[in-house]
Amino acid sequence: MNIQIKFCALTLLFFSVVTNAQTLKKDIVRLDVKTQLEYCKVHTAKTLAAIPDDGHSIPRSIPNNSKEWKYVDYKDWTSGFWPGQLWFIYETTNDKKWAEAADKYTQYLLPLTESKATDHDLGFQVFNSFGNAYQLTGKKEYKAAVLRAADTLATLFNPKVGTILSWPHANYGGHNTIIDNMMNLELLFWASKHGGSKNLYKIAVKHAETTMQNHFRPDYSAYHVVVYDPETGKKLKGVTAQGYSDDSMWARGQAWAIYGFTMVYRETGDRKFIDFAHKVARVYLDHLPADQIPYWDFNAPDIPNAPKDASAAAITASALLELSTFTKDRTLKREYESKAMKMIRELTDHYQSRYQNDALLLHSTGHKPADSEINNSIIYADYYYLECLVRLEKLRWVKRFF
Repeated sequence: MNIQIKFCALTLLFFSVVTNAQTLKKDIVRLDVKTQLEYCKVHTAKTLAAIPDDGHSIPRSIPNNSKEWKYVDYKDWTSGFWPGQLWFIYETTNDKKWAEAADKYTQYLLPLTESKATDHDLGFQVFNSFGNAYQLTGKKEYKAAVLRAADTLATLFNPKVGTILSWPHANYGGHNTIIDNMMNLELLFWASKHGGSKNLYKIAVKHAETTMQNHFRPDYSAYHVVVYDPETGKKLKGVTAQGYSDDSMWARGQAWAIYGFTMVYRETGDRKFIDFAHKVARVYLDHLPADQIPYWDFNAPDIPNAPKDASAAAITASALLELSTFTKDRTLKREYESKAMKMIRELTDHYQSRYQNDALLLHSTGHKPADSEINNSIIYADYYYLECLVRLEKLRWVKRFF
């Protein structure tokens, strides 16, 4: 009897796994990932051709109802997303012309690896560019740049607080740490495992632990900024810079949290981090509108007329694809896969720029309180949308088995 029960249980488990895999396969086929990757390649080529060849211009955003990119130089926090996008195109095409273009704009960022840290954004800037470059080419000079940048980022760590200082020049009355900083820990983890100091790993873990303890409200929504006493490490306050209010759930900030804690679990294998990733994902998913694309802040007073944020959707979709691979609960795993696919399909069907401009996506919100980049095309939305497609392309192995 016990043997029969076990056999039935294993049979049900097998068919459940097969059903989930078949459903994901159908979702991927329905999206037609290869066609979307081709769309990204075409638009990226148009952007590449439009950039002034002045040795410093990097595309950042396109205002609503415009076709013209606004450019920044290597010091801007978004500077790593464009070379990272080019490296993604190279990864999916294996065409050396894309590697050459990616290298050109990666090299623009080289000064960041040879100077003092000005803020926490080195991970966004350097790992998306030099990090992707090394992982695709194996060239030692790329690796050396990543290792230098990791050491530089570590200089902003305050052991009395247990976090990396985000904005050294911002006056918040103490040591400030923003939720975005979770994303930059990947630089430290990677460096610690590829020839860098093992202390980089410890710093990254401590930052994640401190953030987990202090950066979230009882419902697991994130503050944008937490301010600490730099001498005692005591939490002084939680505030916002880019959200609607100090007590609201800023969409992109919550997306950074979902992605960041999923990544920390991947790098550490510590269950407390994936347990926390589930919690910060839950509050986000439970408050999404029907189309799965969040308004710029979940508590914006003018919903449903508030601006949407495609960038938050792209970041979250990419995070959920990875989180689903670590999730043992089959129902939850399927929910993550299903929600991620709905987000990606919605972005594909209704947010692609197509003929409006050369970016990949429309309708992202950068800094609403500052009236900056509202309803714009923004480079980091494009980067994470493309990352979603690259991750889905890698999941096509499912077809071979089911």
